[in-house]
Amino acid sequence: MRSIILHGGAWDIPDDAVDNHHQGVLTAGAIGWDVLKQSGTALDAVELAIKQMEQDPTYDAGRGSFVNRIGEVEMDASIMDGRTFEVGAVAAVQNIFHPISLARRLMERSEHVLLVSEGAARFAREQGIAFCTPEDLLVGRELERWRQIRRIPGYSGKLAFSGAVEEPTHDPSLPGDTVGCVALDDRGNIAAGTSTGGTPNKYPGRVGDSPTIGSGTYALNSAGGASSTGWGEAIIKVVLAKTVVDGIELLGLNPGAAAERAISLLHHRADGYGGVIALDPHGRPGVAWNTPRMARAWMNDTMTEPFAAV
Repeated sequence: MRSIILHGGAWDIPDDAVDNHHQGVLTAGAIGWDVLKQSGTALDAVELAIKQMEQDPTYDAGRGSFVNRIGEVEMDASIMDGRTFEVGAVAAVQNIFHPISLARRLMERSEHVLLVSEGAARFAREQGIAFCTPEDLLVGRELERWRQIRRIPGYSGKLAFSGAVEEPTHDPSLPGDTVGCVALDDRGNIAAGTSTGGTPNKYPGRVGDSPTIGSGTYALNSAGGASSTGWGEAIIKVVLAKTVVDGIELLGLNPGAAAERAISLLHHRADGYGGVIALDPHGRPGVAWNTPRMARAWMNDTMTEPFAAV
């Protein structure tokens, strides 16, 4: 059964942003579903759906990414092929519209799993990946949000490139619009991908869960696939995406129950907040979150129209 599921972040999405999040996952889902309907691959469906969300300024991925504490955009992405068990990931990349495509190129044309920063940029140039300017990625909302976060009580705003850095306690109301997708094609192949601009006002060079295979992204044909969103530092600690897939494969849980179990572990073991989407090898979707809202959508061969909610 062909199937696709997407997320557009899990946090306290404001009322005035709900419609954009809802329409965004519907639009990206339709693009991915069209690939699957035409007997395209799960990898193509995942990449194209995420590319759509990377160019939508609603989300914290590609255009619309959050700025770090020195006012720069650093993005992370990963993709995994459940058929071959191959993966590609990039982190702290700048001036690239579609980090998910760079991650896929790395998976398919390199022996490496993860490249970061200048190494990723060098590989991108060698592969003919198009670059953009910082202004192409920034939207005015992110500059203002950066200024607001720096005014949080108790946050000093010090760069402190050596020694401890004062941080606000993580709060599920803080923006977290990481995007992700999992797809199953008509050949039974599963793929998963995740893309993000990271957390608002993050320390330069910070890498979260999105490019971390097993935490942000995981896929295996015989078990399922998952993509995470939320507080990356906590998600990494519980290896959230793989925990969901293990729940499907090893515990015999349906995707919804496996996702709920993983989010419970995220909260109780790491005091973490976020959400996760999943598909099993039969194309059944699952989703769970412990934030006030989560943008998500899915479609499969048993449905007459897609489901989407925030």
